[in-house]
Order: sequence, then structure tokens, then C-alpha cells
Amino acid sequence: MDFIKKYFKIFIGVAALIMVVVVFFFSQRSNDLETGTLKDWPAATSERRISAAQILTGADKDIDLLVACIDKMATLPDSGEMAIRDAASLCYTGIQLKENL
Repeated sequence: MDFIKKYFKIFIGVAALIMVVVVFFFSQRSNDLETGTLKDWPAATSERRISAAQILTGADKDIDLLVACIDKMATLPDSGEMAIRDAASLCYTGIQLKENL
């Protein structure tokens, strides 16, 4: 009986250690949209999308248009690996060009 108790305690200790390591690694994952890819964009709330667009462009003008543009880019096939900052840059440049014409 002592033999079983001893190995049961070791098993519990190892399981707890593994659980702590798993929780640590999942908590270290970056949840920032600014550094993410377009596959993370659709799952984000609209508030997070707007704040990410404001941070990436540094502007408050035409944020709704910018978010809509990035939304559209996120729905395109094979766009999941594109960085959100690149998509925001392309959309912001397009908005600026349209305003200057």
C-alpha cells in the first residue's frame, strides 16, 4: 500500500508540474493584433480591431474604412499568413491616395 501511495504522489507532482508549464506557455502567447497575422483578425472584437488600427496608423481619421479594408483582406484566400501591420499599411496608403486624388 505504501508503494502505491508513493508513486501516486509522484504522479500527482509530475502532473502538476506539466500543468504549470502548459499554463505558462499559453499565457506567454502574444494576443496583440498589432503583431499578429490576418488569421487572428476575424476572431477579434470590433473594439480590439479599432484600437489596433489606431495604433498601427497613428490616426483617428477614416478608422472605420481602414478596419473594413483589413476585414476584406482577411477574407481573401491565402491571406492568413500576412501580417496585420502590412495589411494596415496597404489599406492606409490606399486611403491616403484616394483622398489626394
